[in-house]
Amino acid sequence: MAAEAEVLDELHRLRARVPQLTGALAASADGLVLAHDTPGVEPDGLAALTAAALGVAIRMAESTGHGDLRELLVRGVHGYVATYAAGGSAVLTLLAQDRVNVGRLHLEGRRSGTRIGELVDAATARGEPAAEQPAKTSAKAPLRTRTPRGTTPRSTSTPATNHPRTSES
Repeated sequence: MAAEAEVLDELHRLRARVPQLTGALAASADGLVLAHDTPGVEPDGLAALTAAALGVAIRMAESTGHGDLRELLVRGVHGYVATYAAGGSAVLTLLAQDRVNVGRLHLEGRRSGTRIGELVDAATARGEPAAEQPAKTSAKAPLRTRTPRGTTPRSTSTPATNHPRTSES
């Protein structure tokens, strides 16, 4: 995609405007990476998770009568993951520290989402592919297979209880 460099420039400018950002990713709505600035985070995995979360968020917004999805915000113990609509076929996902000003995050995320959407939509209108296809899996890498529900034998041992981590742990 010829607009990839421009999208990446926008991600860099966004990270400069909001210093508490730890990563920024532009992806197609179906989970293909368009451009990323995500040190320490695997961009293909983040794009795929974004697509999955979007599917649920879109259905939730529609089923409650709140219309088209505009943004999604997840707050974790160590920070935020914010996803914004970016034109008709892309999304912007931002990773931020827990001390970020959420109002500023939304303001800048919405602006960049609009700009990235314009770039992606213009490239699509010119007939350019929205995203590069993912690389083929290496023959050396094992493929994971899924087992249908209910077909995996259950263990007879008592499962360990998982406790959420707290700051006291």
